[in-house]
Amino acid sequence: MTIRLRDHMMGVWEQLRYEFTEKRVRALLGDEVVVDSDRAALVLEPRRVVPSYAVPADDVLANIEPGASAPDDGRSPVLHPGIPFNVHSAPGEACAVLSKDGSRRADAFRLDDPALPGYVLLDFAGFDAWNEESERIVSHPRDPYHRVDVRESNRHVRIEIDRDLVAESRRPRVVFETNLPVRFYLPRDDVRVELRPSERRTSCAYKGEASYWSLDAGGRHRTDVLWSYENPLPDMAALTGLVAFFDEFVDVTVDGELRERPRTGISKAIIEGAGISPGELARPD
Repeated sequence: MTIRLRDHMMGVWEQLRYEFTEKRVRALLGDEVVVDSDRAALVLEPRRVVPSYAVPADDVLANIEPGASAPDDGRSPVLHPGIPFNVHSAPGEACAVLSKDGSRRADAFRLDDPALPGYVLLDFAGFDAWNEESERIVSHPRDPYHRVDVRESNRHVRIEIDRDLVAESRRPRVVFETNLPVRFYLPRDDVRVELRPSERRTSCAYKGEASYWSLDAGGRHRTDVLWSYENPLPDMAALTGLVAFFDEFVDVTVDGELRERPRTGISKAIIEGAGISPGELARPD
């Protein structure tokens, strides 16, 4: 009997998933360390796509008080990072971690699961900073079963918007990331139109902070249609200064073959987070 690994992973999509780690994990509210644990677990609630840290309540160095949660109505097939932490799909009780003076708080959730007795799930975005050992981490904890591979390539990549050629390269770096569409990162010199910097910024746990760019194509202004990592995390230094387009809304031809536009739940979450409307960049008939 054989099984595709992705099918296996999707088979537990509706379950609470966890993995213990020996990393020392610390979370801060202001300058105050309120969580310090070497017994943390990476936890994905049912249908969540990125993990959060959970720690034993004894490792929370601050007061824990009751909190409020929003019911999970089950209508969203993917609980992506744009859906608030306080929407929970696992059994448990909402709570909050308070700083010693009570001036700052972060949402938390007491899990009701026999595999994680006494563990408190923590809202990554609710804290001011997180460290694994002595290194700062951003966006969310990394999933140990998630990979990001960057490979140099000599494929011929063409990017068009409404039949306007906006980029062409024979020296892309191709990014293969678990459960995400393949992305083609191009040297900025291979973009054929003027790029205008945007104020938008997002962060990725694996790559760092992304800057966004806009351009004119097809007779219209296109906002935040591509991004770059100007100062990526050390693991992703090969992407420094390269640009990548949202393949969801542009035409990408590789070695003469037009690629299908990605249509996955995670892609949808990325697009919604970028504020791009499908109507803006629809492929012409």
